[in-house]
Amino acid sequence: MKFNILTLFIACFLSTAAIAQVDRSKQPEPGPAPKINLGQPDEFTLDNGLKVLVVENHKLPRVSASLIIDNKPHAEEKPATSSLVSALMGTGTENISKDEYNEEIDFLGANINLGAESAYAASLSKFFPRIMELMAEGALRPKFTQEEFEAEKTKQIEGLKSINKDVGSIASRVSAALAYGVDHPYGEFATVENTEKVTLEDVKSFYNNYFKPDNAYLVVVGDVKTAEVKKLAEKTFGSWEAGAPKPQNLPEVTNVAQTQINLVDMPNAVQSELRLQNTIDLEMSDEDYFPVLVANQILGGSFGSYLNMNLREDKGYTYGAGSNTGADKYASRFIAQASVRNAVTDSAIVETLKEIRRIKTEPVDADMLKDAKSKFAGDFVLRLEQPSTIANYALNIKTNDLSEDFYENFLEEINAVTAEDIQRVANKYYQTDNMRIVVAGKASEIAENLEKIELNGKNIPVKYYNKLGEEVEKPEQKQLDASVTVAKVFENYIEAVGGRDAVQDVESVVMKAEATIQGMALNLVQKRTMNGKLNQEVSVGGNVMSKQVFDGEAGFIVAQGQKIPYTAAQIEAAKIDATPFPELEVGDATLEGIETVQGEDAYVVAFSDNYKAYYNVKSGLKMQTVQTISQGGQTINVPTGYSDYQAVEGVKFPFQMTQAAGPQTFEFNVTEILINEGISAEDFQE
Repeated sequence: MKFNILTLFIACFLSTAAIAQVDRSKQPEPGPAPKINLGQPDEFTLDNGLKVLVVENHKLPRVSASLIIDNKPHAEEKPATSSLVSALMGTGTENISKDEYNEEIDFLGANINLGAESAYAASLSKFFPRIMELMAEGALRPKFTQEEFEAEKTKQIEGLKSINKDVGSIASRVSAALAYGVDHPYGEFATVENTEKVTLEDVKSFYNNYFKPDNAYLVVVGDVKTAEVKKLAEKTFGSWEAGAPKPQNLPEVTNVAQTQINLVDMPNAVQSELRLQNTIDLEMSDEDYFPVLVANQILGGSFGSYLNMNLREDKGYTYGAGSNTGADKYASRFIAQASVRNAVTDSAIVETLKEIRRIKTEPVDADMLKDAKSKFAGDFVLRLEQPSTIANYALNIKTNDLSEDFYENFLEEINAVTAEDIQRVANKYYQTDNMRIVVAGKASEIAENLEKIELNGKNIPVKYYNKLGEEVEKPEQKQLDASVTVAKVFENYIEAVGGRDAVQDVESVVMKAEATIQGMALNLVQKRTMNGKLNQEVSVGGNVMSKQVFDGEAGFIVAQGQKIPYTAAQIEAAKIDATPFPELEVGDATLEGIETVQGEDAYVVAFSDNYKAYYNVKSGLKMQTVQTISQGGQTINVPTGYSDYQAVEGVKFPFQMTQAAGPQTFEFNVTEILINEGISAEDFQE
């Protein structure tokens, strides 16, 4: 199942011919960067220390208000506490029940979001006074009940269990933990275990300690008058008791003495998540800030960057590679990242290091430097069209200790960056000799080649970590018993689902299943026959989004009004997948070993180079299949998981399935299975 959404943006530029004669033998000199004249928001401060910024804009009858509490980062004894505070804000106040609160917001067509150290509201200007009151009511007088707390806690624990299976999420949290340390606010993370320990008293204590006005800013933008906002702010937030949390001393952040690979074993991973990183000391107020912005844009900040053009366009290792160089007044890091298939994990790391060395050692091409600057200029001008930009820039100036003319000179500073500046800051901040190369992936397939990667003529040491960022021993490779064969694995599976006699009575299977995507029901109807024919339709709201038909020898896909014939690889996979029980015959299948799937040992059987199936060692049931697909110059692995087996007419079928399509995972629940009915010959014809 694949969903391809193609959006084409066409930009049209008009030019006029110059009347005056020009010397076309010389490249024209770039003109000076335009001087930006930003308006200034109105400002005032309440007696309790709350600072208010107002930007009047009367073009549309709308107003938004953002409350930002700029507290110093603080570590939590129980890192899940802040997320639970955020979840519980807005679940009722001291004066208004949860239902009444939300119903009034909906009735006014407004929007209010409350967080552990923030709040936001937006509405039509005629309703704004009341919405401001509701925002303040929710922010300053929340009612944390045990019932709501238990419900949100259960919900978050279930979400964390899902994250533990997601390779990208694990790579992100472990890379942060290793960069900053788990005791640093930027390195800590919630787990099932520490979430279970959070109490309602912890939530109340967090709120009372950190929801204070001394470090807070209220930013109001839209169709309002400053004088009206001042009266409204004093009425709604004036009673907020003054105070500020006690600042914590942040742990020191350091880099490793020698570049190393930190491998997190994810046995179910069909691709590897790469995070090449080192911590840096960079703030927006530093003179290096603008050269770093441009350097990052060239290295990995755009589609045409070094990393993306190499790993995606040239090598086809990934759908996208990029980098980010942070600028934070407390702690920052440089990070380059990509998601790549297992077979090229080591090669992708080598190529990423090569591109980082390139920007450190080779002067950037003049045209590329010019393009990077133009991109910043274009984005900057577009942002100026938003009324909120003035307020956001003014807020940044205050919270990041910037000069008052920081944004007025923004384009001038970008325009002044030279190729020499790029090399200088790249060598300063991209520390290839002191870098953590964090890899979350399938160790059984990638570890051997990772241990061969060299830097400066020496092998990069490989260390192993678990999902919590704790160093562990290298995972042992499970040994396959010599007595186990493909025939034995297949026979165990056939017995597990009902036995050969029951399975051989099956001539066809119709499966109906449902999934949910973005709140919409996704319906799947799949028809398969024992002689290898397939008809599959995926629909949303009764509209067929895609259809596949395979008659045993050839097939096609219909999607977005286009009919696309099967490729040779798709035909090969369909001959396996179209049959409800391909395990009835061994054919050319080979046994590759034992791997961990969903926390359990599974035999790995390769039906072909592009199709593998995984069978539970204990139960014999099929747990997963993985197809390798080449599309658009990219090669990806598509895993399908099977669970919750239930008997239908004496034969067991999986009633829960998961299938990954790019970054999206679909979870299907089977609603009906029909055996030897519901199929006609026309189902497999054009």
